[in-house]
Amino acid sequence: MNYRLAQHVELVERGGEQFLVAKAPLCVVRLNASLMKLVRRAREVAISPVTPAEAAVLEQLAAKGFMERLRSGEEQKELPAVSIVIPVKDRAEELGRCLASLDGLTYPRELLQVIVVDDGSSDGSAAVARGYGAQVVPSGGTGRGPAAARNVGASAARGDILAFIDSDCTASKEWLAELVPAFAEPRTAAVGGLVDGMCTESAVDRYEAVMSSLSLGSRERSGSGGDDTFYLPSCNLLVRRSAFRSADGFDDAMHVGEDVDLTWRLRDEGWTIAYLPAGRVYHEHRSTLRSFMSRRFDYGTSEGMLQILHPHRRKRMVIPPLLALLLALCALAPFTGWWTLPAAAGILVADATAVRFRLARRNLPMGLGALLCGRLRALGSLVYYLCYHLVRYYSIPLVAVALLVPHFWLLPLGALLCAAKVDHAVKKPQLSFAPFALIYFLEQVAYGAGAFWGCLSRRCFASYRVVILRQMEVAG
Repeated sequence: MNYRLAQHVELVERGGEQFLVAKAPLCVVRLNASLMKLVRRAREVAISPVTPAEAAVLEQLAAKGFMERLRSGEEQKELPAVSIVIPVKDRAEELGRCLASLDGLTYPRELLQVIVVDDGSSDGSAAVARGYGAQVVPSGGTGRGPAAARNVGASAARGDILAFIDSDCTASKEWLAELVPAFAEPRTAAVGGLVDGMCTESAVDRYEAVMSSLSLGSRERSGSGGDDTFYLPSCNLLVRRSAFRSADGFDDAMHVGEDVDLTWRLRDEGWTIAYLPAGRVYHEHRSTLRSFMSRRFDYGTSEGMLQILHPHRRKRMVIPPLLALLLALCALAPFTGWWTLPAAAGILVADATAVRFRLARRNLPMGLGALLCGRLRALGSLVYYLCYHLVRYYSIPLVAVALLVPHFWLLPLGALLCAAKVDHAVKKPQLSFAPFALIYFLEQVAYGAGAFWGCLSRRCFASYRVVILRQMEVAG
């Protein structure tokens, strides 16, 4: 892995001290002497770490947006053998489409093993698999679930890398060729790739194309230790076989959230997991509102169990006190009078001034105008995340209260429109805003109901707790 200084980051020296400064979002990190030498090298050319300590520091800076990761375009001298594992139950047609796509992979055929785990199908799925030359393995029961089936497939695998794909997916030709090189990093246990929608006919299809929880976006990410909630979905997941075995594979008892659990356990063991916006897999999403909402409800039910299994992982939200007060004054303006708006403006200036003084103490002068713009962007992010959290977890009680209390409906409606508008603008779906907002609302209702039911059935509501941070944590 090579690294270079990100384009939006400046290296600043003031009073004998050195800093990295990112302006969008505004973030500063002080550099010690050894790190300064490393950063200077990375400013001129792409560098490769020469020690584990350098690799760890560069990876931390990359995770915070100060560095860009650059993967070598050179092919590995020896490609590892890969075992592709596909769980299936009564999806003969979809399985045939999936296996046909695997026939077109550019990865060397002699290094591939294709394993189809039949979870008690009654529609000829096993015969379809054999017709494509795949090794068929029974799951040991009927309807044991994808997690148990994948474990059975992994036990029959010979490859160094396990590649998991679902029967209702198809793989791009470069699927493995683009993701396998990431395992050149010895501490990388799992790599996830881009998940795209297969269909675009219905409004739900077009919504899922940009809003599916299986798609992690266009930015590369990685995670090792820590208590954040970053994970990789199992429909496009490559795992080092030795790491998979050391973590005891998937939890057989879990029918949803098993991929979250596995990748969190890998991280807890000290491994790194990585997401690359490459190695594309096409997924046939649920295309009707009923099936779409049912699946979102199922996803939500996993929160209670995951919180029990991983109690140290928490949702986190950055809420700077002055920005929170500013937001509260703006929200109260329609009810208490517009006098609160000048007060809010004064707080914005005070907040930017306080940040300016903190930077000045580090010999990093910055114009008040630039700081005001930065704090306004921070305020906008705060509004979005608060609105999203409200509609994600509290839609049903908010709507219930709105039916009983006059004018209260402004709160849930405003939160919904704010969150939906931001996601519509950022994700740019092939869907106008009105149907997008409707499906968005139905998704949040379904997921929120599932999360509540999962927590209630497990008698654990810890997943509703949010860790509040006063400021963004940065490496230093």
